[in-house]
Amino acid sequence: MPRRVLTGRVTSDKMDKTVTVLVDRRVMHPLYKKFIRRSKKYAAHDEQNECKIGDTVRIEECAPISKRKTWTVVTRNGAALGPDADAGQASA
Repeated sequence: MPRRVLTGRVTSDKMDKTVTVLVDRRVMHPLYKKFIRRSKKYAAHDEQNECKIGDTVRIEECAPISKRKTWTVVTRNGAALGPDADAGQASA
């Protein structure tokens, strides 16, 4: 089964190696057929503490890291994160 990937905005980076990501989505109201906004906050793992408040990030589902942290940051402002991302940029 593929891992889910969501896009959201970082709202908090106060925790060590963790960011809070606000994900907005639009859903249709079942009776009135009007699109309404729903949002949810996710705790995501940020290994190098690179993400700052206001960044647009993509988070991917992963195995549980802690009680409420089951997501990890994949990209930040369109650029890939992680140790392998630095190696790819150095060779280019």
